[in-house]
Amino acid sequence: MNITDPKITSLRESVKAAQQEFDMAVMFHETWKPTAYDDDLHRRMGTSYATHTFKVLRMALRREMVLALMRLWDTPRHTLRLEHIARTLRDPSFIDALATNRTPFPEAKNQMKQELARRAGEALALIDKYSKGGSDYAIRHKLQRMRNERLAHRDVTAAIATGPSVSDEEIESFYRDNSEIVRLLLSTVNAHAYDPAEAGEVFRQYAAHFWAGARGECTEGHPNHRSRHVPARDAAASNVK
Repeated sequence: MNITDPKITSLRESVKAAQQEFDMAVMFHETWKPTAYDDDLHRRMGTSYATHTFKVLRMALRREMVLALMRLWDTPRHTLRLEHIARTLRDPSFIDALATNRTPFPEAKNQMKQELARRAGEALALIDKYSKGGSDYAIRHKLQRMRNERLAHRDVTAAIATGPSVSDEEIESFYRDNSEIVRLLLSTVNAHAYDPAEAGEVFRQYAAHFWAGARGECTEGHPNHRSRHVPARDAAASNVK
């Protein structure tokens, strides 16, 4: 197989699309994390009118992160499909073509093939983990149900509320594994060094600056903050009959 083969071109485009989709997931995930785990932020928001909008933003960010992750696992034709990428990558002729294109030295081709096959194997193992019959397929299945019945669509007959829910720990594990899948695919197929942790750090810094100013109106520093203590003259006035 030649590197210009349409199948390889299509594979590269699919992997590039996977990175773009995961970048969206990173952006939403890192912006959401302080709303869930930053105790100081929670204290500043307190119990206030502003807290209601804070909770709406937290819910929206989580929703969009899950939607971005699940788009990696779409199944309809003409959508981004990790399992389709996996089926394509299992063909040894793809690895051979990628290795041939990666090095101009014939004597180094076998070593390059071994390295690319190793990276591809790691990516395939993670994809298999969440494919039907895989050890963590149940997590993906629950997320797909949530996406299909509550997030992307509204199934009025769905009984998901009484079914198994997805824990934050399961979502975090799924996020980390998808991060590694995208990193390995970009390295193997597109010869692109991609560090999701580095991308996450950028958005983590942005989020820290944004949420540093967030507070409810009951917390000092909010433009509508009012002291809980009534000024003496107002207290005296209130006692006048």
